[in-house]
Amino acid sequence: MTAAASAASRDEGNVRTAHALPTDAAHALRTDARGTDHARRTDAPVSPSDAEPLSPARLPFGGQTWKEIAFLLLNLPVAVFGFTYVVTCVSVSAGLTVTVLGLPLLAGCLLGARLLGRLERARVGGLLGVRVPEPSPLAVLRGRDRRAARRLWLVLRDPVGWRALLYFFIRLPWGIFTFCTVLTSLFVLWPVLSFIARGLTNVDRALARGLLSPSDELERRIAELESDRGVVVDTAAADLRRIERDLHDGAQARLVNLAMELGLAKEKLLEDPETAARMVDDAHGEVKTALRELRDLARGIHPAVLTDRGLDAALSSIAARCTVPVTVTTDLPTRPAPAIEGIAYYTASELLQNISKHSRAHHATVDLWRTDDRLMLQVRDDGTGGATASPGGGLHGLTERLGAVDGLLLIDSPPGGPTTITAELPWRDRMA
Repeated sequence: MTAAASAASRDEGNVRTAHALPTDAAHALRTDARGTDHARRTDAPVSPSDAEPLSPARLPFGGQTWKEIAFLLLNLPVAVFGFTYVVTCVSVSAGLTVTVLGLPLLAGCLLGARLLGRLERARVGGLLGVRVPEPSPLAVLRGRDRRAARRLWLVLRDPVGWRALLYFFIRLPWGIFTFCTVLTSLFVLWPVLSFIARGLTNVDRALARGLLSPSDELERRIAELESDRGVVVDTAAADLRRIERDLHDGAQARLVNLAMELGLAKEKLLEDPETAARMVDDAHGEVKTALRELRDLARGIHPAVLTDRGLDAALSSIAARCTVPVTVTTDLPTRPAPAIEGIAYYTASELLQNISKHSRAHHATVDLWRTDDRLMLQVRDDGTGGATASPGGGLHGLTERLGAVDGLLLIDSPPGGPTTITAELPWRDRMA
């Protein structure tokens, strides 16, 4: 039998055997036959163009982990520079305090610490992804009186600069520890380096938030004081313009007219004494009118009854001028500070004027009392209601004026009435 016939006979036998075997065994036999045939085909040489491309190389950690590692490695040079700056500035400034150079040098060091804190906040934000808010800049004093001394004192008492100095002073041991830990872990603790970096940078995040972040309460208070100062300045300017307008249009014009009439009466004194006498009599009436206007103007600036007798008598005085019957009740054991007393008086005066002009009320009450460290003023009327503190209105101006001294104005005025407006002021004792 030839070789070809023998091979054919074997293949035919295999086929019959495969048909005779169970299904799983036949599948295994066919798989083995394909594997043997593939092995024979792979013995042939493979060209370089047929080879599969290699996958690109990848870093073992993500981008944020490498940023944290870079931050920790930079901790040492940053900490060395910051510690050297703090120790040098404070020691030299302390040594020169016996001279005139010590305090100005310390102020300059605090300003430099502010700048270093800004750079450190930028490093924390760029590498650790933590946004630390910037503190408010130092206020610039515009006064001319002792301007340099006041600015120096403002810088010396800057809490942001002192906290920045403390931050860089305590960073040196921590910077050495983090640098050595990360550098060692790059070679020894590579599998867990990401966890180590995350734990160490969490401490850095806490330090930055604690010492380089401004106090929310302090920033809010500074913003309120700056806003209140602007309100006080605007109110004072408006009062000055009102006084100037009243003087120019009222008393000043009347006094000019009086001077002209007296001049004419002087010319007619010899020629026509009777006419001159009538002109002098008219001038006398003008003088009385001018005095009354000046008295009213002075009462508007600061009423004499408030200075002499206090809020009880002053409120009774303005209540008597109101077109609506007003009942005044006061319960004050002592008089408050003049500034608080004046604001309470003008608040009650403004509210009673609103009642006269707009409320259509039949009766009103004014209650004044002290509770703990607050002065309470409540004005109530049975009018039509609907009072609101709309921008540009009188109640809005009262709200701003009270807010300038940490006071409040509460308005309860539903349509149809009644209206109850409560002013709350801080109590300050009158200095003896």
